[in-house]
Amino acid sequence: MDFENLKFDIADQIGVLTVNRPESMNALNSQTLHELEAALDGLAVETSLRALVITGAGQKSFVAGADIRELAELDAAQGRARALRGQRIFRKIETSTRPIIAAVNGFCLGGGCELALSCHLRVASENARFGQPEVKLGLIPGYGGSQRLARLVGRGRAFEMLLTGDMIGAEEAYRIGLVNQVASPDQDLLEVAHELCRRILKNGPLAQEMVIRAVNHGLECPLDQALELEASLFGLSCASEDGKEGTQAFLEKRKPDFTGN
Repeated sequence: MDFENLKFDIADQIGVLTVNRPESMNALNSQTLHELEAALDGLAVETSLRALVITGAGQKSFVAGADIRELAELDAAQGRARALRGQRIFRKIETSTRPIIAAVNGFCLGGGCELALSCHLRVASENARFGQPEVKLGLIPGYGGSQRLARLVGRGRAFEMLLTGDMIGAEEAYRIGLVNQVASPDQDLLEVAHELCRRILKNGPLAQEMVIRAVNHGLECPLDQALELEASLFGLSCASEDGKEGTQAFLEKRKPDFTGN
């Protein structure tokens, strides 16, 4: 895939999608959003891909937000349309049945924080800084930040970040559950993300897809309905070839050979 503002590489079933606008702190302008959607649509049918890492070029920024010059020109209808577009794109990340990990280096602000929030997991470098500073511009998040942040860290922490617009560091983000892992200074951030991917890829791919569906759909349902969904997916996993292979391998004390069926 050839893009102006993105780079993509794949090796050993793990893809790395890099927002590549370091001169603009990797800000998400309209062109980058367009390319991101095109990339996600292409990767959705890429059979050699089992996990994806999203990161930003350079050491200063993951994604420092949206392009403020573009936002300053929007009226109400245009703002709503832009928000719906960003939400649609980030929803494709969230609902992907392949695990997607954000590798956050440097500033992760505004639309960048919303991008990271839409991923299934987040790892961060020690210099990472997270924030939803839209209120400082007289705006609010538009790509799902007000909704995903509260679901991830709770209402009180979300209100604090959203209403103050203040940034938090990587360790604080880890403490409140915003990130899953912080890379130490002697660790390579992408290698940390790859190692997490490799741990995931050892397991049954069909089961992983079902886990993502169970969590995503279950959070949107009343508990009784969510439990019914889990029971149905559990039944399907029991009847799957991977389920039979995994349980038999355990009984035979060998590594399973999963096929994704």
